[in-house]
Parts: sequence; structure tokens; C-alpha cells
Amino acid sequence: MLLLLACVQTPAVPAPAPPAPAVQPAAQPAAQPAAPAPAPAPAEPPSVLPAPPILFAVGDLHGDRASAIAALQLAGLVDAEGRWIGGDRWLVQTGDITDRGPDSKGVIALLRQLQAEAAAAGGRVIPLLGNHEVMNMQGDWRYVSPADLSGYGGEAARRAAEAPGGEDGRWLRGLGATVQVGSTVFAHGGIDPHWAGIGIAEINRQVLLSIDPAGDPAGAKAPVLGTDGPLWNRSLVLEEETVACPQLAQALQSLGASRMVVGHTTQESGKIGARCGGALYAIDTGISDHYGRHLSALRIEGSVVTPL
Repeated sequence: MLLLLACVQTPAVPAPAPPAPAVQPAAQPAAQPAAPAPAPAPAEPPSVLPAPPILFAVGDLHGDRASAIAALQLAGLVDAEGRWIGGDRWLVQTGDITDRGPDSKGVIALLRQLQAEAAAAGGRVIPLLGNHEVMNMQGDWRYVSPADLSGYGGEAARRAAEAPGGEDGRWLRGLGATVQVGSTVFAHGGIDPHWAGIGIAEINRQVLLSIDPAGDPAGAKAPVLGTDGPLWNRSLVLEEETVACPQLAQALQSLGASRMVVGHTTQESGKIGARCGGALYAIDTGISDHYGRHLSALRIEGSVVTPL
């Protein structure tokens, strides 16, 4: 028995498995600089709005902040410092806030400030694009004064401010070319039957697309920006009434409106002009010093229209 026990083999204990090699973390790529955030898209401008109890309109301001404030004081909308005191009243400004005068930057800043102050008081300020704002954004600076350049800090600073991502450029590209408030249509130049037929929202859309035509330089010369388009048209103001009034009536019928208010064509009298039995008001009286500082505003309360 002792011999048998001596011959029995004790099973060997297996050696422990070697530890698994440590997993090395994958190499991380070098951090890349964050791409700049794209400029926010401008909000879609209003097209058709209900009428407030009292509505004012002011025409071309052309880079003259002091005269702009004086015209708005005439309407009772701002104090001597340019602060909104108009309460729940509304204001439409029909474009051409830049060029000719010394302070386009100041006029833009004034309107932006009044937009915020009026909204806080229950009112509203609606600036529209004029042909000069579009010219500036597209690099046509033939009417920019040396003082205006200095106000921005030089040519390069002004170009940067009016670029699509610039502070003023973003704001300008958020403005409409036309708006209807109650039964009154506002535009810088005028809306003939052709453009009335496509409607206010489509006019605004085409203007915005044509200011900075993506990949299509020819788009900058789109018909909506042409001499017969809403920013440049003068025919409703300058043609004989036998021609202009039927055209105006057709445009207003298409838009479902009773009157149109325009700027752009300076009234030689320095006073607001009325045509076609009060269906058209021309409110570019030459408010800026460049045109003689003829202060004016148009007051609309229901069906009563009062030139100031």
C-alpha cells in the first residue's frame, strides 16, 4: 500500500494566466479651432399688420440725425434727446436713412433705439429699406459723404459694419421694402400694378435675395431692384394724374388697400404732397439739411390723414 501511494501523482496546479496587456487609449486628434458661428438670419419683416389707433409716417432722413429727431418731435414721438415718448403710437419710416448727410451711423442707431423703446411702451417703429440702403450694401457709395465715413471710423469700418455679418448690415437686411398697416401701403418709391400683383411678402423676399445674391452676381440687378421696382419707381408721383391714378387704383385694389404712402421723390414745395384724391401721399419733403431741412410727418388716425 505504501508503494502504491508513493506512485500516485498529485495533479499540478495550472500556472495563472498572464495578465492581459493594458489597453492604451487611442490617440486623440489635436483640437481644432471652433468655426465661427454664422451670423443669425434676419427675422422676416412684417408684411400686413392691423392698424393701430394712431400711425405716423416720416420720409427720407439721409444721414441727418438732428433733423430726424426734429421731424419726430414735430410728430410728438420723441423728446429733444431723441427718446421715445409716443406711447402706443406707431411710426413707419419709408427708407433712405443713409447717404448725403454726415451721420448715417447715427440715424441707424436712432431708429434701432426707437424700435426697442417704442416696443417697451406698447408702440411700434417700422423702418423700411430705401434705394440708398441697398446701394450701400451692394458697394455703391457714390453719395457717401466724407463726414459719414469719419463717423464710422473710416471706409474699411463702414464696409465691415454694412456687411451681412456687420452690426448695421444684419439690421438692414432684416428690414422690408414695403409694408401694409391697416388700409395703408408704405413703400420707398412706389408699387405699380405689376409688383402689387405678387404681393408685399413676395416683394420683400425678392429684395432680400437680390441684395446679396448667393453665387449669382446678376441677381444684384434683379428687376425688383430696377427703376420700375418698389425702391426706385417715381411714376406714381411724377406722371400726370390721368396716367398715374388709374395705375395707383389698380395696385391698391390688388393689395386690398385704400391709400399708398411713399418717399424717394423729393417734393419741391417742401411739403407733403397728396394725389389722386388722397389715395397717394408723397412724404419726402427734404427733411435733411442737404435738402433744406423741411420737417414733416404724416398722421393717420382711422380714415383721417393729416400732413404735419
